[in-house]
Amino acid sequence: MPEPADPLDPHVARMLSGDDAALRTVYRQVHPPLLRYLTVLVGPDDAEDVASEAWAQAFRDLDRFAGGGDGFRAWLTTIGRNRALDHLRRRQRQPRADVELDDLLDRPSDIDVESTVESALGTEAALALVAGLPVDQAEAIVLRTVLGFDAPAAARILGKRPGAVRSATHRGLRALSRQLDQTAPDNFSLTRDTSRSLDAEGPR
Repeated sequence: MPEPADPLDPHVARMLSGDDAALRTVYRQVHPPLLRYLTVLVGPDDAEDVASEAWAQAFRDLDRFAGGGDGFRAWLTTIGRNRALDHLRRRQRQPRADVELDDLLDRPSDIDVESTVESALGTEAALALVAGLPVDQAEAIVLRTVLGFDAPAAARILGKRPGAVRSATHRGLRALSRQLDQTAPDNFSLTRDTSRSLDAEGPR
């Protein structure tokens, strides 16, 4: 049985042909999950600016894109990630232009998870918990559970092997489960059902 068509496909096709209404539809559907991903990378204060940079670049380079809805999500997410890493480089004020990406991705989160949990509920609190994880785990979780990419697609965005993405997701969800047990579990919707469904794949 063929997989159902991505509902974003016709809007992306019309957007590529210059339809402004379709572009607005694509933006409304793709921007919120992108913003949540960038919030985990750069924090809530800077995520909107980084997202704006990503969209600006995407609009400039739109003639280079070919594909459907899922391809556009992955393409834009990759642009957003690159802009986020540029932002982190500037924020860290690294003297060398060839700073290793792994050094940036290993940086501790600057979000105070405990105070955020006390003042936020639902998605905001869940994102704060995710942002407190090692960044490789946080990225893997958000790409897979918020943006909905499978492991191979997430791996292409991150420049890693699918097995490494699955492993990071698995470790991150285990850590989140432990944190949820120690806080206020009724307040969070990044559920153990998600953890169980991804655990089924294992950390291959």
